[in-house]
Amino acid sequence: MAPSPLVRVLGAGVLAGLAGVGYAAGVEVRAFTLRRVEVPVLPPGSRPLRVLHLSDLHLTPRQAHKLAWLDSLSRLEPDLVVNTGDNIAHPDSIEPLLAALGRLRDVPGVFVFGSNDYFAPTLRNPVRYLLPDDGKRNVHSPQLPWKDLRAGFVESGWLDLSNTTDRLTVGGVDLAFTGVDDPHLEYDDLAAVAGPAPQDADLRVGVTHAPYLRVLDQFARDGHELVFAGHTHGGQLCLPIKGALVTNCDLDTARAKGLHRHPASSKPGDPGSSWLHVSAGAGTSPYAPVRFCCRPEATLLTLVPRTP
Repeated sequence: MAPSPLVRVLGAGVLAGLAGVGYAAGVEVRAFTLRRVEVPVLPPGSRPLRVLHLSDLHLTPRQAHKLAWLDSLSRLEPDLVVNTGDNIAHPDSIEPLLAALGRLRDVPGVFVFGSNDYFAPTLRNPVRYLLPDDGKRNVHSPQLPWKDLRAGFVESGWLDLSNTTDRLTVGGVDLAFTGVDDPHLEYDDLAAVAGPAPQDADLRVGVTHAPYLRVLDQFARDGHELVFAGHTHGGQLCLPIKGALVTNCDLDTARAKGLHRHPASSKPGDPGSSWLHVSAGAGTSPYAPVRFCCRPEATLLTLVPRTP
């Protein structure tokens, strides 16, 4: 007896779903991509600066394909590296991570940490990845060797921006940075970094792992023209056309990845106070190794002079 039309439709749906899962887990999660964007934030007359934004690697020691891709990024020869956290997902990941960063460690850099730099990932119901942030924090799992990771970055000359400010001169441009520790864990101390950003700097930059609105709003109020963040994975599982379903924080899904303005405004002619770049990141939790319509990425931002 031939199957009924309903059975055929259901069967086709199951096959399509299995094919989608296979693609998301076996193909797209390894389809590493370099994004390129241009941001007009430098003073008139400045030469362009090339900034490599890395985030959410969630590295485990056996991810040879990811490590090779990361190693290849040094050929971009950026002027600055900005790392917005969630680098590791295993206690043995630090040595291969630092080795793969290679010549990038010789480039001026800044960093903040995310929750998965501090705590090991755990097996969770995968449906939770599709739900809005529930406020629960994974702080009872074993700690990762984050102090060793920090030491490795600092020994490379990168600035730790956890709840502090600092400055770098790169390519003749004076950069003033303000950073916070992970807002997702509520480790951010906004009072410690509150106040107008230095007006004598050529560019004021905010750096955070998770783009919670309380952080983005303060950075914008204090005069930071450019803000870097990660954490969202770009939604990780996205729909064609619609894009991200969740951000795992209170940022709207329309800005789950890429370059946008903040505050976001629907008022004509109101561009917002800051440029906001959110990286979709290059990894996933090892317990949910899938991406759909959201390739793993790094971004090379070319900072150029503002229009006079």
